This record gives sequence, structure tokens and C-alpha cells, in this order.
Amino acid sequence: MQIIRDIAMLHRAVTALKQGGKSVALVPTMGALHDGHLSLVRMGRRVADQVIVSIFVNPTQFGPNEDFAAYPRDEARDAALLASEGVGLLWAPNVATVYPPGHSTHIEVAELGADYCGAARPGHFDGVATIVAKLFNQVQPDVAIFGEKDWQQLAIIRRMARDLDFGLDILGAPIARDHDGLALSSRNAYLSAGQRSAATAFPDALKAAVAALANGGDMYETLAKAEAAILAGGFDSVDYIALANPDTLGRLDAFRAPARLLAAARIGKTRLIDNYSVG
Repeated sequence: MQIIRDIAMLHRAVTALKQGGKSVALVPTMGALHDGHLSLVRMGRRVADQVIVSIFVNPTQFGPNEDFAAYPRDEARDAALLASEGVGLLWAPNVATVYPPGHSTHIEVAELGADYCGAARPGHFDGVATIVAKLFNQVQPDVAIFGEKDWQQLAIIRRMARDLDFGLDILGAPIARDHDGLALSSRNAYLSAGQRSAATAFPDALKAAVAALANGGDMYETLAKAEAAILAGGFDSVDYIALANPDTLGRLDAFRAPARLLAAARIGKTRLIDNYSVG
């Protein structure tokens, strides 16, 4: 597996990978890889001839009080995992390569980024959209793969790719979960043993809400019960829990399929997100 940090070298390497009409899948990551990331790589291998993974902890999507400096980084471990999965190229630029001196252009995602995680993290999705657009231009993939755990992010990237005429397919990979139902996340590493045990209250409450909605339960009552169950399970706060249109992300005032149950909650200093399809 090649590890490349220079854009000119990247372009030459991608051209070589595409020789003979081969297709390329891009899996963008911030490192701290786990089985959820590797499931994206495996999807990439199924849908394309070559897989390129990027590792870049993007400073523009972190707020001033967020965990950019503390975000887990272990490139050697990540690279070994990717090599074992048959990845052809790891794109691992530094900040100065991605955002050279004088960089002043960014993408604004407007209404899709205003609610949910965007409300709690102002500017976050502008930073996400900007780095993803740059990765698309740098790598020129035929397909890009993102996890469905970050459903709002996935919807925003799909809209951006459409609005800016990127000629590639955007695929969502199903959420990878631990044996007890907790969605895999790099931030799970921040949880103490007690918090990790309590964290199962989050997916358990959401699954119960999905079942209640599917059986005709009142939406507002169901969401209120889910929030109460999350807090009773040991979480300190719930940022949001909402039923939304899966494409526009607009909040629904009553359950109608298809819908997506979206939620974010905080336990200690860790903020977890999750979502489930409803109907």
C-alpha cells in the first residue's frame, strides 16, 4: 500500500491505479479506524477495482471548544489495518498541504446544516463539505463511501455532490454496531468503562421508539419517552431526538414513511450520535 502526502504524487498514483479503465472508490476518514471504517473499505472493494482511503483530521470542522487536539491519532496502526484490507493507497496529507497559506474559500451548506448536529456545532458542516469537496477534486474517485451513522453528513454530501456537479456516486454504508447495539465510533474510545456500559441506553431507547412508531404510537409521546430513557440510563443531556425526512432532513410533525430517527446525546464529555430508519 502506498502512503502519499504530496498532491502531485497523489495525482500520478491515482492515474496509475486507473490504468486500463479501472474504477476507484474513496473512503474519507479522520483516522482512529475501527470496524465501522473497515466496513466502508470492504464496500469499496465490492463496488470498485481500487480503494483509496484518506486520513485527515480536518481542523475546519472542529469548534473552538471541541476535541481537535485530543482527537485520537495513530497512523501506523491505521495503515496496517488498511493494508490488511487490500487498500491500494492511503492519502495522508498534512494541514499545510490541504489548507496552504492564504486559503480562504469554503463551502456553505445552508439549511441542511442548520439543524441537529449543525445547531450544536455551528460551522461544522461547512468544514465537512469543504474538505470533502477538496478530497473529491484531489482524488477524482468514481464513487465515495460514507457511513450512515452520520446521516446528516451523508445527506449534506449527497446534496453537495448534486449541486456542484461532481461526477461520482455517493454510497451510504449501513451502521456498524458493537455486540450490544452501540454504534461504532472513534469517540467511543473516550468513554470510561462505566460510561461504555451505560451507553447502551442510547440505542436501546431509539430501537424502542422505532418499534412504538411502527405500531402507531404518538410521535411526540414516543420521542419524549425515548429522551427520558436515555437520561435515565446515565446520559447527562440529549442534544436532539427527532423524526425527519431522510433526504431533506426536515422535521416531521407526525410519523409517515420513509423517515429517519435522528439523535445525539452526551455522556460525560463525550457526544454520541445515532439514527435508525423508520418504516
